[in-house]
Amino acid sequence: MGKDYAYAVARIRGRELALFGQPVMEQLLACKTCGEALRFLADKGWGNPERSLTAENLLEEETKKTWELIGEMVKDMSVFDVFRIGDDYHNLKAAVKLAYTRSGIDRSRVFVSGGRVSPETIEKAAAERDFGSLPEDMGKAGAKAQETLLHTGDGQLCDMMLDRACLEAVYRAGQTAGEEVLKRYSELTVAAADIRIAVRCGKVGKSLDFIRRALAPCGEIDTEVLAHAALSGTESVAGYLENTKYASAAEALRRSPAAFEKWCDDLIMDEIRPQKYNPFTLGPLAAYILARRNEIKCVRMILTGKQNELPDDMIRERLREMYV
Repeated sequence: MGKDYAYAVARIRGRELALFGQPVMEQLLACKTCGEALRFLADKGWGNPERSLTAENLLEEETKKTWELIGEMVKDMSVFDVFRIGDDYHNLKAAVKLAYTRSGIDRSRVFVSGGRVSPETIEKAAAERDFGSLPEDMGKAGAKAQETLLHTGDGQLCDMMLDRACLEAVYRAGQTAGEEVLKRYSELTVAAADIRIAVRCGKVGKSLDFIRRALAPCGEIDTEVLAHAALSGTESVAGYLENTKYASAAEALRRSPAAFEKWCDDLIMDEIRPQKYNPFTLGPLAAYILARRNEIKCVRMILTGKQNELPDDMIRERLREMYV
C-alpha cells in the first residue's frame, strides 16, 4: 500500500504546482466583472471548453476533475468517503424536498457532484420512496426524513434530521478509516458543525430538545453543555468554547458569522497542510483534495461577489487561507 501511495503522491506533487496561491486569488479578485473573472479562470485551464462558460459549469467541472484524478491513482475510493458524504446528503435533502414539492426547478441548480452516489440515483430513490439503492445509513435517514416531511410539512425539521445523519456518517467514516488524517478531519468537521448549529439555534430561539436532537456526538465537544449554552445565545457559546481546545473560535464567533465560517475552514487547512510531508501515506492525497475544495470554495466566493457587485474588500475578508 505504501508503494501505491508513493506513486500517487509523486503525481500529486506536480498537480500542487497548479493550485492557486494568494497572488492568483488577488488577480482574480481584481477582475472587474464576473465575465472577466470567468475568462481569467478559463485561461488558467479551469472548466470544460465544450460547455458554456458559466460559474456553475466551471465549478462543477473542477470538482469532477479532482475526483477523476484521485480515481486514477487509488483503487479503493471508499477511503475518501469522509470527504464525499456531505455532497451525498446535500443531494438527499434536495431530492426529498423536490419529491415533496414536485417542483420543476432546474436540477443543475440544486444537485452537486462529488458524492459517492449519483444525483440521479438519489432523486429516483426519493421520487419512488424506495431508498434501498442508497448506502444503508443514507437510506434509513432519507426514509425517516421523508416520512417526517410528509406528515408534518416541516422542511426545517427534515433538514435537521438529515444534517444530523450526515454528521454522524462523517464522524463514523473518519473514526473507522484507520488513517489519522481522516480521523482528525472528521473530528474538526463535526465539532465546527455543532458549534455552528448551536449558534444558529440560539439566535432563532429553538428549544433545548430541538438543539439536543440537532447536535451530533463528537469526542471533543460536550454537546449537552453546548446545547444549554446555546439557549443563552452566542456569548454563552463563546464562553463555553474558551474552556475547550476550540478556544480560538470564541473570538471569531464574537466578530461575525462570516469570521467564524472562515475560522472553521482555516483551522482544517492549518491542521491538514502538514500531511503533504508524509509521502508514504494517503495524507498528501487527502490534503490535496481539501486544498482543491478550499480553492473551489474561494473561487465561488469571488464569482458570487462579482455577480452581486460586492466591494472587493468585503469579498477578500471572507476568503480562506490557501494551501500554497
